[in-house]
Amino acid sequence: MIELCSVNDLNEGESLGFDITDKPVFAVRKDGEIFVYHNECPHLGVELEFQENDFLDLDGALIQCSTHGALFEIETGHCLSGPCQGDYLKPAEFTVKDEVLYLVS
Repeated sequence: MIELCSVNDLNEGESLGFDITDKPVFAVRKDGEIFVYHNECPHLGVELEFQENDFLDLDGALIQCSTHGALFEIETGHCLSGPCQGDYLKPAEFTVKDEVLYLVS
């Protein structure tokens, strides 16, 4: 397992990116739940964020790809609009132990 952060570092409605060797991932907290995805757009394979830790749209309601504006549901990774509509972000396996978020490798 690879330690990502304390769950207290991930605030409600925010996202954090992690540059893990060969496995960049990001986490989002929504409605008290944590979701972790590989940082790769299914359309072009590019990383999603606009700036460091900036993976969400202006309302913080959806994940947004900075390259072409595709929008993804936070809970499922399902693409709702954009050139990859109908595709999904790839979820990353994770666990929380003693208030620490870990990527399961």
